[in-house]
Amino acid sequence: MDYEQIILAIIAHAGNARSLSFEALQLAKEGNLQGAYQKMNEAKAELLNAHNVQSDILHKEAAGEKYEISLLLIHAQDHLMAATLAKDLIEEFIELYENAFKNKKSTE
Repeated sequence: MDYEQIILAIIAHAGNARSLSFEALQLAKEGNLQGAYQKMNEAKAELLNAHNVQSDILHKEAAGEKYEISLLLIHAQDHLMAATLAKDLIEEFIELYENAFKNKKSTE
């Protein structure tokens, strides 16, 4: 994979993870917690893929292979950070929805 392909792979995997996380949030909001957790697992897999690609270039750079710091690389890192933050926050929201649905059922 060349440098641009690496960067685009990070962007693609991070974007997929972010989208899947928001799909999970919508499912949780609708009460489909099983579907929400499945989407979150898919999001985590996409983030792992993005991190693996990122780790590959980090290891290569640590071994002496230098990469140009480009606006595209910064953009990729921004996508990865935003997707990770979205995943973390949405996991918390799903847990809140789950607790709210449990509490609602117990009061009915």
